[in-house]
Amino acid sequence: MIFKAVGDGRPYPNHDLTTPKQWAEVPPRTVRLDELVTTKRTLDLEALLSDDSTFYGDLFAHVVQWKGTLYLEDGLHRAVRAALQQRPILHARVYVIES
Repeated sequence: MIFKAVGDGRPYPNHDLTTPKQWAEVPPRTVRLDELVTTKRTLDLEALLSDDSTFYGDLFAHVVQWKGTLYLEDGLHRAVRAALQQRPILHARVYVIES
């Protein structure tokens, strides 16, 4: 299995990070794909196959840690691309919600 689970939506409370500048303040780190729960069930194939899919966005995926679980909020195409290249890890910005 690539991911820990495939979710549909964000089960965690809203957080304060709404702009790329705010996300940029969260330092990136590596996370294992098999520890991630996706928040989307579908993948835009165009984003997956695009050579410049990160040209206008963050180079790192966005992950939210809530109640000990890592949720992949943005960057599903990066995660699937890593899995297709047989890389078990992904570089992501991990925002921790304390509750």
